[in-house]
Amino acid sequence: MPVTVLLVDDEPLVRAGLRAVLEAQPDIEVVGEAADGAAVIPLVRQLRPDVVAMDVRMPLLDGIEATRALLRTVDAPPKILVVTTFENDEYVYGALRAGADGFLLKRARPAEIVHAVRLVAEGESLLFPASVRRLAAEYGDGDGNRAARDVLERARLTEREGEVLRLMARGLTNAEIAARLVVGTETVKSHVSAVLAKLGARDRTQAVIAAYESGFVAPG
Repeated sequence: MPVTVLLVDDEPLVRAGLRAVLEAQPDIEVVGEAADGAAVIPLVRQLRPDVVAMDVRMPLLDGIEATRALLRTVDAPPKILVVTTFENDEYVYGALRAGADGFLLKRARPAEIVHAVRLVAEGESLLFPASVRRLAAEYGDGDGNRAARDVLERARLTEREGEVLRLMARGLTNAEIAARLVVGTETVKSHVSAVLAKLGARDRTQAVIAAYESGFVAPG
């Protein structure tokens, strides 16, 4: 089955460009478009896309609020890939904190756009880990915020789970973590699942944001 994508951007040319790039791939299908975040929830309920590629800045409802609303109101929500003009954008970090799974630059090359959609859909590794680290260093609480520290303390991660979380923050896939720790891939998957469950994170991106926000992993 192809990865299905909903495009959300107030610029028609951006939507047309993304559609052209994605629909050139045999394993990706664009199932719909919207011009603002306010239209996302009804379209997601109707079309059930695997991924929503959504502009972070829109006139009526921006990508941050649309992400919050989508995760709050839709059962089994899709993966959310926020699209931005500028990499070092506080709105992008806000969207990641709100629950987005990754971000993509509008000027990205076609191969990078396709890679981002596939990676976010699979959820097997963190998209652009170095960029997420820079955003956390720039806009996160460098000393770790109290709420995030409380989450990490309550999680009581084992030593091995902590190792896995640190490697997740570096962008390693399950197979790469398994090779680094000299364990089986299925063992790593079990550790990743345990980390997500203990942190109350829906995916790797949210677990890594929690690690940065709490000070468990230093973003610098």
